[in-house]
Amino acid sequence: MPSARKFEREPGLPLSALLSQALVAFIIECDNEFEHQAPHRTSKFGSSGPSQSPWLVSIVMWWNCLRFVGPEGVRVAELEDLARAPTNLNGMQRWGYVVMEPPPVNAERKPRPSDSLIRTTAKGRLACQLWQPLPGVVEERWKARFGKAEIGRLRESLCAIISRFPFDLPECPPILGYGLVTKGRFQVRPALPASPAHNPSRLILPLLLTQVLLAFAFEFEQESPLSLAISANVLRVLNETGVRIRDLPTLSGVSKESISMAMGILTKARFALIESEPKSVKAKVARLTAKGLAAQDEYWRLLAAMEQRWEARFGINQLRQALQHLVGDGNEPSPLFLGLEPYPDGWRASVRKPETLPHYPMVLHRGGFPDGS
Repeated sequence: MPSARKFEREPGLPLSALLSQALVAFIIECDNEFEHQAPHRTSKFGSSGPSQSPWLVSIVMWWNCLRFVGPEGVRVAELEDLARAPTNLNGMQRWGYVVMEPPPVNAERKPRPSDSLIRTTAKGRLACQLWQPLPGVVEERWKARFGKAEIGRLRESLCAIISRFPFDLPECPPILGYGLVTKGRFQVRPALPASPAHNPSRLILPLLLTQVLLAFAFEFEQESPLSLAISANVLRVLNETGVRIRDLPTLSGVSKESISMAMGILTKARFALIESEPKSVKAKVARLTAKGLAAQDEYWRLLAAMEQRWEARFGINQLRQALQHLVGDGNEPSPLFLGLEPYPDGWRASVRKPETLPHYPMVLHRGGFPDGS
């Protein structure tokens, strides 16, 4: 069967990839610093403290969980309302950051699990103390590395777009849902006068990047049969002749666990096939079917159409230029890698260095790391 005609796209990275790579780099830089400072343990890379140290997770788990718990605790039912995005609450308990107190006995109705109170443990409170200043520290590094004026222009262009959204978005990267879709809640803004809470300039840089990227992803996924996470990271790098499964993490910038999840979805829906490599029984290759090639072509078409709509609706040229200063054009190693050298005792120092960053964050239930690690 002849292959689908490839969409002739503009050179350079799409807006969603520019946003993603800047956000992922910022998170990894925060995560490297937290790992260096905090007592923790891991399954493959040992521990940096007592055997009862909490499991190492990403700062994403502070953004979508711990920062909303507070010293007085929060009810389970309230947590997702505050974050407007899902978290991995069971994991945060298991990893040692929070505990759940059973709901109080109520004579009028049977207690519900959603009435339970979430409280931080001593380990969770220490993690919060370490996480809270890190985004500011990294943003100052970025100002020194890329230029204070350039980071200022990036913030201004992000705020200008967010202020024109008719709704509020999660202020954190949500964990991807079933099908690796982007989950979170829109909240329509009340009529004027606007509340200071709706002023995007109060947000730190990574959460500004998050909000614009989430708005783009929600709109994309309303029109696409596949999530942006799958389309941008895995579908994008496949072809009809076959790509070795073991090469996909290097090509996409996301973990092999993320690849496995995405390939399960692609093969089940017959967008792709996994076969043995002709010259090797053990090596497996993934190739796109005719349906997958059409979906890949549609991915690029939809991105181009959305960017045209966003330019007419919001004006994105200034944002694109500001992001390109940080991210690069996608052809050479990104300037973002200048800040991603891990500490010698960090787990990323023990694995192969990435050659690219994800075109969409793969935030999974595994600990919230932005590349699915």
